[in-house]
Amino acid sequence: MSSHYHAVAWIDHHEARVVYFNSDDADGQTVRPAHPPRHLHHKSGSPAGTHERGDASYYLGVAAALAEAGEFLVTGPSSAKTEFVTWLRGQAPLMIERLCGVETLPKVTDGELIAEARRFCRSADRMRPRRNDGGRTKGPT
Repeated sequence: MSSHYHAVAWIDHHEARVVYFNSDDADGQTVRPAHPPRHLHHKSGSPAGTHERGDASYYLGVAAALAEAGEFLVTGPSSAKTEFVTWLRGQAPLMIERLCGVETLPKVTDGELIAEARRFCRSADRMRPRRNDGGRTKGPT
């Protein structure tokens, strides 16, 4: 069980790096599909070509790695990040409430990924409304 509230996932069709972090610490893991694709685009059967979607068991593994995050950011260079978010909407809709953003990000080192995620979370936190009720949610009046 992670003691960190925030997490970031950098995902493409070959691997997902999931890192839990706070302002001064981070720990992570890598999730890989059981059968990584060799070629995502192929022309067989269609003049325009088709695009293979990610493996549902791969996305399930990524979701499991993010399960303990209070908030998480999904990043990556390709369509895998949006395909994963679409999969979450259909298969794990309660997790969508904790998704704080989806950002395009090229392949980066873990240090660069964590720095970008910290920057994003600080910026996102400033955009949220401040609550004056001591953390209690008020019902309709």
